[in-house]
Amino acid sequence: MLSFSDFFIACAGTWTTDRTYHYVLDGEVERSYTEFRAMPLGSADKQRILSRFAPLDEQQATAGRDRCPGFAIAFETRSETGEEVSMSLKALFVPDDVARHYHLNSTPPHLPLASRYPKDSELIEGVYLRNEGYSETGAIAGRFTYQPTRQTLEMTTYYNRSVAVDQMRFVSPELRMRTIVTYERPADGEVPTVIDLMGFGVERKSTTD
Repeated sequence: MLSFSDFFIACAGTWTTDRTYHYVLDGEVERSYTEFRAMPLGSADKQRILSRFAPLDEQQATAGRDRCPGFAIAFETRSETGEEVSMSLKALFVPDDVARHYHLNSTPPHLPLASRYPKDSELIEGVYLRNEGYSETGAIAGRFTYQPTRQTLEMTTYYNRSVAVDQMRFVSPELRMRTIVTYERPADGEVPTVIDLMGFGVERKSTTD
């Protein structure tokens, strides 16, 4: 069983991903292949991300910072139609008790069904910060949960036009399952229910790093 910090240590390295995307509303199916590298975030990167969401002096920003794991990711994706996309971003995971110290808004939005879990003593929840979003540009904040018993990290992000639930689960040290469910974003105050896309992937870690 991977602890919260050990999960992110295990994520470091080079990975390859085969994914299948089902566009539910259109009835289309697409496959893609991705190569990406994940590296742990250093203290300076953590502080830069925190400062974009909660401007603090250095003493405030360093308090609890070491309890916030994260990684820098650079990836290249190629679809079966030949379309290629490259991107890099940095992500930081701030547990709720630390988020309150930084005065980050940790109140969860109306979560879709795919990201609801019963509360238990081992479940870790918090705020998920990125310097860039996947489907929209600019810094963005979401919610995350981590289940140590299932070695599963889940990230829920409200974009302007959609709500994404992205999950990764270790099934062995070099193998992960990846799923994504994307909803149409509903009106404010409503729960997302209309699923637009579902994706499934197998991620393999390189053993040559």
